[in-house]
Amino acid sequence: MTDHHLPAGPAAGARPDDDLAKELENFQQIASSVLPPPGEIPHLPGLDIDGRLLPLNGVVGGDHVVYVDFNRRFDLDRRLEKARDPRVREGLAKCRTRAGLLLADVAGHQITDATVHIGLHHAFLTGVAYELEMHGEVTTGLFEKLNTRFYQTANFSKFISVIYGEIAQDGDFTFLNAGNPPPVVFSREYGRLADINAERLTSFYPIGLFPSEQNLDHSRVEAPLHKKPFTTNRLTLLSPGDILLLYTDGLLDHARGDEPYFPDRLEAALRHAQDLPATGICDALAADLRAFAPAADDISLIVVKRT
Repeated sequence: MTDHHLPAGPAAGARPDDDLAKELENFQQIASSVLPPPGEIPHLPGLDIDGRLLPLNGVVGGDHVVYVDFNRRFDLDRRLEKARDPRVREGLAKCRTRAGLLLADVAGHQITDATVHIGLHHAFLTGVAYELEMHGEVTTGLFEKLNTRFYQTANFSKFISVIYGEIAQDGDFTFLNAGNPPPVVFSREYGRLADINAERLTSFYPIGLFPSEQNLDHSRVEAPLHKKPFTTNRLTLLSPGDILLLYTDGLLDHARGDEPYFPDRLEAALRHAQDLPATGICDALAADLRAFAPAADDISLIVVKRT
């Protein structure tokens, strides 16, 4: 006699391992769907841009890249036509000559850590569209909201290191850094990494570690500390051939025994590849990183070369 109150068992021949493999494949497809296709890489006169994600597991991991080509992603002409606020119009006009670059690193490098950067991906791009409507440009306020949102929904082990910057056609790079290693600039003129006073660059806690002081509802959020308001930094690619490099801490920590990859080996690799386009520089760095030592973490980078 059959007990109709019990759930039916697995179909004949079905194996739990098969179901798990299908679920994992489905998750990898979802995670891969937010990876930037080549067509999303921004195109601006005088700049050559490309990037690489090198996940430790070879599929997907905790690192993520988002490109914001304002001219191609948004109808700036229509937005300018509809905008009534002069400040919004001014911001939209500036967007014509710059592109946004976001590099994120979720704590951890397991495949399932990609769930966090999937959430960041959609929240960030939704926020960018809203920022353009309200301000005509992306402001630090977007990251205050993202920070508080992720603090309220994620635990401390899954905070996100983020660097977001906007590169202009004249080589000016304005950026916000939340827990990511600072960018470096390779000088074509001197054939080495430029001397940047790190003490003059402001960095903040990673996204989601502490709620924002600017959150109007911070009195409703219990926390041991509230983060100070985000501010931005500025670097400039002064001459044709200069290279701006954004990277996650997987590159910073890459080592062969006691020999670190950063900065000497990185500088040598950039010097060797400096005449290549951005795509070639990314390929050369990826190959050199692998040749130097096996990776111990996800490694991701964005290259911007002034042409």
